[in-house]
Amino acid sequence: MTVVGMQGDLLKDGLARVQSEIDSVFDAFLPVPSDTRARLVEAMRYAAIGGGKRVRPLLVVTTAELFGVDRTAALRAGAALEAIHCYSLIHDDLPCMDDDDLRHGKATLHQVYDEATAVLAGDALHALAFEILADPETSADPFVRSELISTLGLASGMNGMAGGQMMDMVADEDGVTYDLQAITRLQQLKTGALLSCSVEMGAILGKVPVEGRTHLRAYSRDIGLAFQIADDLLDVTGDAEKAGKALRKDEEQGKQTFVTLMGVDKAREQARVLVDQAIGHLSSHGSEADTLRALARFIVERDR
Repeated sequence: MTVVGMQGDLLKDGLARVQSEIDSVFDAFLPVPSDTRARLVEAMRYAAIGGGKRVRPLLVVTTAELFGVDRTAALRAGAALEAIHCYSLIHDDLPCMDDDDLRHGKATLHQVYDEATAVLAGDALHALAFEILADPETSADPFVRSELISTLGLASGMNGMAGGQMMDMVADEDGVTYDLQAITRLQQLKTGALLSCSVEMGAILGKVPVEGRTHLRAYSRDIGLAFQIADDLLDVTGDAEKAGKALRKDEEQGKQTFVTLMGVDKAREQARVLVDQAIGHLSSHGSEADTLRALARFIVERDR
């Protein structure tokens, strides 16, 4: 992480704290049973505990804090969203998808266990997400719980992450080409949907009416695109050891990305513009939104 100054320190501390807290939430939700389900739960724990930047839970928690939400409730919602993210990575890494051997600097789940266990672990994490959100301990208000569930469901399915993943897979087929508009739509679904959902869920926990979330939606839309542009840049210019995963795969597969369509310099500049826009959307908030501002900067300055 290269964000410097007071906001950089705030972000560093915020990420470190939420990483530890989310690990604790997963640890509590995933006790290893004494029967033959143990292998499944151990695999779920392998995927969910001790890895990842936890950007999405931090977005949930930090947004929720703007509106005075209890941190425990926000962490539970953040863990639910992270469970969806973890399940998607497990499935993305499978031989039938991206066929990756490394994730977060360690062997992918199907390499450590087996493909069938990996599929089931992803399925079970998907289910766990909605189990957490449906629990009254996440929110005593049934309307809040219902909106959390519907928001995460929308961001995860055919109109969100899974739909974007399908567009990405079809891009590998002969004769399929995407222009910049299509690539933008793809990434708004594949990557942006869960990032936007993170901010939305924080506002839902805070019982902010839909019309009061416009600026937060604009912020999350901009950081979502900036995040993917930064990922595309890392795939071309990054260090695989720092990234903790294989790089240069898009280039090897001939995929169109923001970098292939815009070039490295223009892509980097576009990411900076998006971050500046995102920060501008937070102008109605004071220092309480500094972590969100620092997180936007981190997105384009990160090396992993």
